[in-house]
Amino acid sequence: MNWIGIAILAYFLLALEIVLDKFLLSSKRVSHPAIYAFYSGTMGMFAIVFAPFGFHWISYEKMFFSFVAGMIFIYGMLSLFWAVKRGEASRVLPIVGAVVPITSFFLAIVFLGENLGLRGTLGIGALIFGGILISFNLAKNRKRIFFEGFRASILAGFLLAVSTIIIKALYNEDNFLNVFIWTRTGAFLGVLSFFLIPIWRKPIFNSLLKFKKSEKEEKKSGASFVLAKTLGGSGSFLKENAVSMSLASVTVVNALVSVEYVFIFVLSIIFSAWMPKIMREEKDFKSIAQKIIAIAIITLGLILVSSPYGVRA
Repeated sequence: MNWIGIAILAYFLLALEIVLDKFLLSSKRVSHPAIYAFYSGTMGMFAIVFAPFGFHWISYEKMFFSFVAGMIFIYGMLSLFWAVKRGEASRVLPIVGAVVPITSFFLAIVFLGENLGLRGTLGIGALIFGGILISFNLAKNRKRIFFEGFRASILAGFLLAVSTIIIKALYNEDNFLNVFIWTRTGAFLGVLSFFLIPIWRKPIFNSLLKFKKSEKEEKKSGASFVLAKTLGGSGSFLKENAVSMSLASVTVVNALVSVEYVFIFVLSIIFSAWMPKIMREEKDFKSIAQKIIAIAIITLGLILVSSPYGVRA
């Protein structure tokens, strides 16, 4: 499987994770996004199990950038969890998916020397336009143009793009597993910084105390969380593996996030019938048509973006 196929599989797993994230964050099983981000970053330390297969010591400069990339990543995920908790998952992911390639496109040109050419640039433009189109709230009774959680989505996209660019630069000089372990260590340091903020520290401590309880509901929530993070961890591992490949474009891999919100759209429609109060999805004709048109534009963008690289992978 080439790096584009690996990235698409990664985004499918990440889409499943987001659906579970939305369920947990909206059902009051997890009371605060900071709690969710804390355990997500903590579970990332399981990357240490790969240490025998490629881990080695690095320079202090690379260590610094690895930690920074990991910390930026975890704050990007925190912003994403805030957005998912407050808005529709099928709208949050597209706007994140639009901001990430915009940011990474310019950063990759400046810092990584990437050049996608005219076709690739048009593909990025289509992906961005499709992501923006799907983010608008066109319902007649709308109270705002953009969905609730829009600003958190913008911040999440920016932070995740910056993190990915730094990680790609690290991959250019080191093996995949070593960079993965060091950046996940940085993410863990990021979640430890949550304890410096009182409004986050208290709910995290309270959640830790709940582990002493054995209620059935707590066990179900814990199992759902572990499943979500296993899916997310597998997706992140595959995504970063795609980014690390020598022929891979970090801009294209980031742009392929558009596939994720196509998956999110379909999964959200399915699950909204099962859990309508949690998985809120607008099902009026205008909203559905808007999302279908946006997905068609996204598909065009994927074709344009993939073509220059698919034959070389």
